[in-house]
Amino acid sequence: MERYDELKKGETGALISIAAYLVLSAVKLVIGYVFHSEALTADGLNNTTDIIASVAVFIGLRISQKPPDEDHPYGHFRAETVASLIASFIMMVVGLQVLLSAGESIFSSKEESPDMIAAWTAAAGAVVMLLVYQYNKRLAKKVNSHALHAAAADNKSDAIVSVGTFVGIFAAQFHLAWIDTLTAFLIGLLICKTAWDIFKEASHSLTDGFDVKDISDYKRTIEKISGVSHLKDIKARYLGSSVHVDVVIEVESDLNIKESHDIANEVERRMKEEHAIDHSHVHMEPLQNK
Repeated sequence: MERYDELKKGETGALISIAAYLVLSAVKLVIGYVFHSEALTADGLNNTTDIIASVAVFIGLRISQKPPDEDHPYGHFRAETVASLIASFIMMVVGLQVLLSAGESIFSSKEESPDMIAAWTAAAGAVVMLLVYQYNKRLAKKVNSHALHAAAADNKSDAIVSVGTFVGIFAAQFHLAWIDTLTAFLIGLLICKTAWDIFKEASHSLTDGFDVKDISDYKRTIEKISGVSHLKDIKARYLGSSVHVDVVIEVESDLNIKESHDIANEVERRMKEEHAIDHSHVHMEPLQNK
């Protein structure tokens, strides 16, 4: 029940991101078009992809709160990861469109520099996204949500993009209008890289990939527990932001059921206490004399 409450709280961060991106994308696209800034327009398009990504996070968090049912005995936690995967495809398409548009402009003559109001718009956007990033970073840590952590990282990258947009537009004032176009091209590359990073992480999780270093940390914890004679096997997987661990340990063969059960309980307690893992399945086997 605690995990479902955390997911519910995580929705607030997604909603704040959606609201911020809706306002920023609209303002940047209008001002970028009116005041002839390709960099600010690209930044606005970047924010439109972030709306989609934030909506995906929100939907994923909402679906993840559904309790287990006949078809989903482990719950719906992976909906969060599937939503991130879909968002990465949409972001990649937009990123490629920005690259194509900027690439065409690079090879065409552009003599009109964008107005400085476009630069100040980008600077204001950077400040807003830094504030949203700080909020989502704290909330993600509090509710232990990988999706919200990713959203916070995206907020931070958007702030950096807006700073770069400001610099590009400012530089274009010195009769270097092509810098604005070059900045738009770089933003397109950043959108594609962000999309690729989200895709890579989501697909790794959905195919039951897991960090080997984390597995090693789990092993060290279990092997130190009194009564564990040998750690025979350990596997872990992500279900959304939750980690599920399957452990096979060997204990002395003369232990009774209660003693073996106490060891299993201690494994589960230590995994939760030291690694914040709520789902540990422990299988006991008698120690094999070699």
